[in-house]
Amino acid sequence: MSAENRLERRTVVAELVRDRGDLLVVSGLGSPTWDLMASGDHDLNCYLWGAMGAAATIGLGLALAQRDRPVLVITGDGEMLMGLGALATIGSRRPPNLAIAVLDNEHYGETGMQPSHTATGLRLDAVARDCGIAASEEIADLEALATFRARLHAKDDASFAAIKIEADDPPRVLAPRDGVYVKNRFRAALGLDPI
Repeated sequence: MSAENRLERRTVVAELVRDRGDLLVVSGLGSPTWDLMASGDHDLNCYLWGAMGAAATIGLGLALAQRDRPVLVITGDGEMLMGLGALATIGSRRPPNLAIAVLDNEHYGETGMQPSHTATGLRLDAVARDCGIAASEEIADLEALATFRARLHAKDDASFAAIKIEADDPPRVLAPRDGVYVKNRFRAALGLDPI
């Protein structure tokens, strides 16, 4: 896919969380968290720090525990590649309220922008589909992104999107880094007691 067919990451994330309602969002390590924070801090954002490979599994647990609410995981291709086993578990459980959005710039952004496996032809949407997530697609335009966003709010079936984005490095917008604070704020927003 040529660079001209790639979306700007912050535009993608802002669109995914626009008019979010009761959407619960788990953001993966690094850039996905900075992108989510750049779209506006929110009590229903669960920012991950130092948990590479865990975003999809945390999103799965959250979707199973909060079945009436849409859950969106925003992560990168490097983190998704690290946690491919999560896709098999998600595919077997298929919570209808879970959507995984992978910001795929075909690079390992946290370790120096080395090309990731998706740069050599691996299709994460095909892997997700083979794991049992039937509503899996690769997205490279805003129209398809809008369709994915509508599907995640409809909560009809588990869904997955590998969203092709530019390999850029926008200024970092740091989310709260205190894990206990983020956890307790998130739990309070769900009406749960702190632990």
